[in-house]
Amino acid sequence: MQPDDAHSKHSHPNYLLIWGILLALLVVSIIGPMVGNLTVLLITAFGIAVVKAVMVGAYFMHLNIERRYIWYLLLMCVLFLAVLFAGVAPDVMKKEGTNWQNVSGPAPVEAAHDAHAPAHH
Repeated sequence: MQPDDAHSKHSHPNYLLIWGILLALLVVSIIGPMVGNLTVLLITAFGIAVVKAVMVGAYFMHLNIERRYIWYLLLMCVLFLAVLFAGVAPDVMKKEGTNWQNVSGPAPVEAAHDAHAPAHH
């Protein structure tokens, strides 16, 4: 096999076109939340972000020409991230509850407030 044969199997994508699509999706994701509808906000915030991440991974990181198991590894990592988030979110995102105290939160806030307060003599 000639060295050029390895590169001729896969043609390079039109990077300017992909960049243009990503730029258009960026504009939609910026304008979408301005509509004021919660459904449009969620679709533009998360849906377009996922599409852009897949496009970047596929074309700029060349995952589209890798073996299929690379996509499975990537999906497995994302699933592990989701499991981690689901496991810690109930504790981390909790603001109040039975027998729950925010021990570390108020002290740094008060210290920062006292440090920035003007001194009156």
